Order: sequence, then structure tokens, then C-alpha cells
Amino acid sequence: MAHPSPHDSVRLAVVVGALGVVFGDIGTSPIYTLQTVFNPEDPHPVPVSTDNVYGVVSLVFWSVMIIVTVTYILLALRADNDGEGGVMALITLIRRSGSRYGGKLAVWLAALGIFGASLFFGDSMITPAISVLSAVEGLKIVQPSLGEAVVPITAVIIVALFLPQRRGTAAVGKVFGPVMIVWFGTIGVLGIGGIARHPGILAALSPTYAVTFLAGHFGIAFFALAAVVLSVTGAEAIYADMGHFGRRAISRAWLFLVFPACVLSYLGQGALIIDDPRNISGPFFLLAPDWLRLPLVLLAAAATVIASQAVITGAYSVTSQAAQLGYLPRLRVTHTSESAVGQIYVPWINWLLLVSVLTLIFAFRSSAALAYAYGMAVTATITITTLLFFYIAQWRWKIPPWLLAAGAGILVAIDLLFVAANLTKLLHGAWLTLLIGLIAFTVMTTWQRGRVIVTAERRKREGSLPGFIEQLRSGAGTIAKVTGTAVFLNRGMQSAPLAMRANVEHNHVRHEHVLIISIETLVVPRVPDAERVSLDDLGYDDDGIMFVTMRFGYADTQDVPAALRLLDPAQTEGRLDLENASYFLSKITLRRGDAPTMALWRKRLFIATSYITADAAEHFALPRDHTVIMGSHIEV
Repeated sequence: MAHPSPHDSVRLAVVVGALGVVFGDIGTSPIYTLQTVFNPEDPHPVPVSTDNVYGVVSLVFWSVMIIVTVTYILLALRADNDGEGGVMALITLIRRSGSRYGGKLAVWLAALGIFGASLFFGDSMITPAISVLSAVEGLKIVQPSLGEAVVPITAVIIVALFLPQRRGTAAVGKVFGPVMIVWFGTIGVLGIGGIARHPGILAALSPTYAVTFLAGHFGIAFFALAAVVLSVTGAEAIYADMGHFGRRAISRAWLFLVFPACVLSYLGQGALIIDDPRNISGPFFLLAPDWLRLPLVLLAAAATVIASQAVITGAYSVTSQAAQLGYLPRLRVTHTSESAVGQIYVPWINWLLLVSVLTLIFAFRSSAALAYAYGMAVTATITITTLLFFYIAQWRWKIPPWLLAAGAGILVAIDLLFVAANLTKLLHGAWLTLLIGLIAFTVMTTWQRGRVIVTAERRKREGSLPGFIEQLRSGAGTIAKVTGTAVFLNRGMQSAPLAMRANVEHNHVRHEHVLIISIETLVVPRVPDAERVSLDDLGYDDDGIMFVTMRFGYADTQDVPAALRLLDPAQTEGRLDLENASYFLSKITLRRGDAPTMALWRKRLFIATSYITADAAEHFALPRDHTVIMGSHIEV
């Protein structure tokens, strides 16, 4: 008798873990998708008829098949950046290719990618609101008199979700996978029960129904696409979380459990609506018998909390990665797990999301109203991902142009059709997603531009590092040398650290051993310890002044003291006392100047954004009692 190997058990654990984190969002889409399509209060309602139900269910099935299975599972998951996925990974791949392949186009596509990342923040606000609202709305099916309690109960669940975030998700994550297995098994079985009422609904799996519905009733089908796209919400999470679970585990979980369960649920709901058109008020919950509806509401609430957790964690990751790449200021990041690097908590983002989600819940008060805003974020992000993927495919795999054009043309045309349909909801809520995205995009690009300006001005003030070293050597008799090791953080090897220059010019003193640290954030997720640090004696091996380059990936913790301990003592100019080393930081205060570097409003935005910058000593894990901060100011 064959027994499963430990390796098989590990694979199974990864697949179960992927079920709990990756598919929470898309796995809860059946709760509200068909309900939203046939919502009579929609500004462009789809009339309930047998032909329309067949057409809508067929559209849902083929949308999921093309966008999720083809675009993401079969294609996008192959475009990884050292195992990492998501829009930020695509941006880094494009930046890596830009210098040697279509420089200007690469810059524009990278900017488009930043807008896609910006839209993700809107997604992170809307997903918890619409997901938990849709689950709690099941109470109205169980007991109509509880309708007024839906919004308050949802708000309580949201607060309970955000408050413990600082403790990390490791403990809760252990039950995510098993809960989602129960969830997918339940919705699949309930779907089969619905199909049994009207087995003919299985014919909707044929693409002819989707094509006929689009061609024969385009006026209705086009507007229906704005709600059909809700069936693929969470597709970006499949790609973004690839680094945590791997392509194989995600693909297997999708193909063998998630996709079949969701399809069965959509088919069952379609059969239920055909059987009785009055079931459009809540077809997902009405699939269950009366005795099972309350437990189903509770299970749905748990599943939507898991779906919300996935995008909240994703927002932390996108924020951290954007800061590492220079598109956002450093924010305080807490690593909540000693074994899992990717588990982080960003307090500023957590409280921003909490306030935003609660505002959306009390402003829109129903999942149907929020759906109009939700679809815009999803379709725009999917379109951007598709465009970036095909650009990368062109230079990475040297795909024949005719094949690339054919594949890109079909998929982008489908994506743009969904975008156009959602634009019809612009005045009904879609504007909100675009507004959030534009605000985030403006902040990120303004910070990146302002950072370039400040860096250039700072280099002017710092002066040449080689020239400063020569100045120190020529004035050695007038500059006192004290025992110990001093560590100065600097931007690069060309300029002298402001804090070091000030210390020499004003205090006429330097330490016996001086380490000038330059930190490079590479366009890869992580850098191994063997490649972490490199040493340069700056032309002299007897003055005790050394330049250390530290390399971190955008997903690494930038722990400077830990990196210094990786230095080879045989290569340093004497013994370094790292345990008692003094760390010097230059604190820059920004002021609005008259130079035409940016528009006045962008200068104000840049300076305002700088106020949320995390403390540098904390960010680089410097010991507080050994850190000296020296101030300066720069006009922008």
C-alpha cells in the first residue's frame, strides 16, 4: 500500500494555504454577481427571462474562463519576477527591460502600472465593504425584519477585522484554508441542487449562448457586462500572491476546486431564477433549504472576512513595495511573523482603510450600490495587467509578432469591452474607484518626482565624497580622531554624507573607523546574504574610512546592523566595534521654494506627504540609544 510522502504533504499544505489567502475574493463573488445582474433597481436592468438567464450565465462562465483561467492562470502567472507576481512585479520587470528595449514605451507602461497599483488601493477599500455587506444581507433572506440591522452588523464585523491586524494573520491563517474548503464544497453542492431543478441550464456552458446574447441583445448584454465582471473580482490577487504559494499550487487549487465550485454555484443560481423569477432577490442564499440558510450566512460572513483579509494584506504589501521603489515615503512597517517575511503590518494604511471602508458602508448601505464602483477597479486593473504582460512577453520569450498581436488583440478587446460597460456606471458609483486611483496615482508620482528633486539638491550640498576624503587627509592634523566606529547612511558613493561633513566642519572631529553606508533597493523581491554587502576602501586602505554598499530586495527588511554583521573582518581596516557603533542620520526638513521644479500644488502635496514618513532609525532598525540625528533643510 502506497503512503503519501512528506513532499506530497507539503504540496497539499501549500494548496490549502492558497485556498485560504488567494481565492477568498473571487470565491465569494457568487454571493452577489447574478443578484446584481438582475437587480431591478439597476439603472440599466436586465429583464428576467429564460433566454437572458442562459445568456448571462454563459457570459459569466466564459468571462471567468477567459480572464481568470487564460489571462491569469495560463499566462500572467508565467511572468514572475524571481517568483513574485502582481502589478508591482510587472513594473519592476518593465523597468529592468526599459534601458535595452523601447525605453520611452517602457516608461509609459511603468506609469500605467503605477496607476494599476493605485487602483488596487480602491479595490482594498471596496472589497471588505461589498463582500461583508453581501454576506450579512443574507439575514434578510432568513428573516426580512433584520434588514435594518445589516449595516450596523457589517460595521461591527469590519471593526473586528481591522483592530487585531497588528498581531498578524499567522494564527488566523491556519484556519483560512480549511474554512474555504468547506465554503467551496458547500457552494458546489448547493449549485448541484439548483441544477437538478432545471438541468437544461448546463447548456449555458456553450459559448453560443454568450455570443447569441451579446449579438442579439447587445443593448441589454453590454450593460450587463458591468455586473458580470463581478465574477472575476479577486483575479489580481491570484497573481499578486504567487510569491507566497507558487504557480503550481495556485493553478491546481483553481482548476480542481475553486473554478468548478464557482461554476456550479452560478449554474445552480441560474436554474433557480428560471424556476421562479422572484428568486432574483437573493439566488445564492435561496439555493439552500430553510434550515441551512442561517448557517450559510455565517459561513459566508467568515468567507468574506477571509476575502477582505487577503486584500488588506495585499494593500500592506503594495505600499511596502512602492516605498521600496521610491513611489511612496517610508512608512512604519511591522513584521508580524518571524518565519514568514511577507507577513507585515502597516499601521498608517490599516487605519486609512478602516475609516474608508466604514465610510463606504454607511454611504452606499448595500452591496448592489457598491457593485457599480467595484467593477471599474477590477476591469481597469485587469486591462493594465494584460497590456503589461504582453509587453513583457515580447522581449522575455521572443514570441512571434503575429501570434502576440492575435492573442493580445483578443484579450485586450474583451477587457476594453468590460471597461466600456463599467464606464456607463460612471455617475452611479464608478467615479469613486477612478477618483481613489487618481488620488493615489498623483501622490505616488508626485512623491517620485519630488524625491528626484530633493536628491539632486542634496547632492549639491554634500559635495564630492572623494574630494571630502582628500580634505580629511590633508587636514589630518587639525581634525581630532576619537576611538570607536561611526556609521553614516548616505545616498551613494559620489557625495559625502551631510551628517559627516557637519561633524567634521563644526566639531572638527572624526571617528577612528568610519563606515559610509549606501542602501540599494533592487528590482527583485529578495537578496541573499551572500550578495548583501560589498566593501570599498575609497582609494586608501589606511585611513579607517570605508564605503559599504548594502543591497536589499523590495520585499526585504532593511536591517542595517544585521547587514553590517555580514562584513568579513579580514577585509575591514582594523577591528570594528559594531556593538557600540554610533549611527548618524541627516534629517531633511522640506520647504516650499520659488524654483519652477513642480507646480505649486504638487510642492504642497509633496511636503504634506513627507510628514507621514516613518522614522529612519526605526526603518533601518538602528539602535535608538546609539543614533545621532543632524538636521538640515531643502527647498523644493
